[in-house]
Amino acid sequence: MMIKLDIVNHVADRTGVSKQKAEQVVDSLFNAMKDALAAGKRIELRGFGVFVVKPRKRGVGRNPRTGTEVPIPAGKTIRFKPGKELTAQAVMD
Repeated sequence: MMIKLDIVNHVADRTGVSKQKAEQVVDSLFNAMKDALAAGKRIELRGFGVFVVKPRKRGVGRNPRTGTEVPIPAGKTIRFKPGKELTAQAVMD
């Protein structure tokens, strides 16, 4: 498992900047990605993958405790498709 703090530490170690600056960079990156996805934009990171907002159909689910049917409204969801390089590296490790 890797958390945001691990990413900040990795950026700080790799670039030689302070952890505070690295945290600002990581926060800025995540905020830019959130803003783009909220606006319905596609995020394509070559060699890593693609984030895209897709519509989700409405449907029917079940309450696991009672078994009663529960309507699931239509909405939007975020999908991630890994790039070829990321897939190849993950399979190799």
